[in-house]
Amino acid sequence: MHAMQYEITLPADYDMGIIRERVAARGHLLDGFPGLGLKAYLVRERGGTSPVNQYAPLYLWSAPEGMNTFLWGPGFQGIVDDFGRPEVQHWTGLSFQEGAASAALPRTAVRRRERIADTAAPAVAVEAALEESRRLAAAPGAVATALAVDPRHWELLHFTLWEDEPSGDAGDRYEVLHLSSPERDRLGRGKQW
Repeated sequence: MHAMQYEITLPADYDMGIIRERVAARGHLLDGFPGLGLKAYLVRERGGTSPVNQYAPLYLWSAPEGMNTFLWGPGFQGIVDDFGRPEVQHWTGLSFQEGAASAALPRTAVRRRERIADTAAPAVAVEAALEESRRLAAAPGAVATALAVDPRHWELLHFTLWEDEPSGDAGDRYEVLHLSSPERDRLGRGKQW
């Protein structure tokens, strides 16, 4: 599994209805994309819990070939044409777990990035993060949770989809506009490394 996200931060007065219409019109195009485990079409709007207007889809790829096909194909070129070329962040997958509410459509997503301390043993930090992922997956309302790592920057990515607004899950909160999940069943279960 590979996790990937790009963030398109928009002006404070940007009409986020444009992004909502874009996802409503185009979101279904990846519902059968080969190699895509899932794509959460995420937005956050300035005010409340967000300091910015942002479109920030997050992808979990079941195969790197799917990620490559997307990045070098017309789908990503549409983003580049409309918004400029964003920085694409990516992480190596450690685990994916279906949640207690796995059959529900997610409405909220929480992403938390956590730096692994220089003094921490990487395997110990990852094991603790895997335990947290298991705890989050078992929480009422959790649809799914993923854990990934960027070993270049020694950063963990915790990503959880929720049926409704969660309480107590720290991190950046997003509204889920659409979920494409053609190969969700190929993302693996639990500890993968």
